[in-house]
Amino acid sequence: MDSLRSAPIAFAHRGAQTQAPENTVTAFVLARRLGATGLESDVWVTADGVAVLDHDGVVRRGLAERPIAEVNRRDLPSHIPELADLYAACGTDYALSLDVKDAGAVHAVLDVAGQAGAVGKLWLCHHDWTTVASWRRLSDDVHLVDSTHLRAMPDGPEHRAAQLADAGIDAVNLHHREWTADLTALFHNYSLLAFGWDAQHDRILDRMLEMGIDAVYSDHVDRMNEAVGRLHARAGLKDV
Repeated sequence: MDSLRSAPIAFAHRGAQTQAPENTVTAFVLARRLGATGLESDVWVTADGVAVLDHDGVVRRGLAERPIAEVNRRDLPSHIPELADLYAACGTDYALSLDVKDAGAVHAVLDVAGQAGAVGKLWLCHHDWTTVASWRRLSDDVHLVDSTHLRAMPDGPEHRAAQLADAGIDAVNLHHREWTADLTALFHNYSLLAFGWDAQHDRILDRMLEMGIDAVYSDHVDRMNEAVGRLHARAGLKDV
């Protein structure tokens, strides 16, 4: 089965985190150097309105924790980068998938991406598809992703696919165990891209890419690159 894209996106989950501290500029730069065609992170907004990249969204001081939303940028640990830092270090020639953990961060994200000229390569993910749909009015160019599970589709995947297509959402993101060839084809029939996360092993990557998945998320940039290379070799393509 073919992907809807000319080549699947290989998203480095939190950067090249198996070789550098996750969600750091170092990890993102390394992922690009290793050949990742996409980067992935989680985005939050600080108390003073700055979009920053971190997984948990809390600042720890000893046993105490404070949400990033309550902390000014200058008071965050130095390893937490701004979204602007990512663009400054890595440029914009790649797909960027951001799990929007704080829905209030969307405006700051679009402002920064707009200044970088990168809105068209931005994929915004959230677990509530209605929240994602509300972001379409903010930009015609940004890509929107329903990051979900099959159990969160009480009326079934085809009903959800129709809803997403009507709402202007571009892709659905499921755990690799939930994807089948038939499910991929179903979402493709509604012109929705199929993304799969937690693809950590060769057999999983190969299976997903063979069923036509349009993007994979992995901690292992080298394995993703090799899997995409095998896909292209089977298809008789020269360029990976």
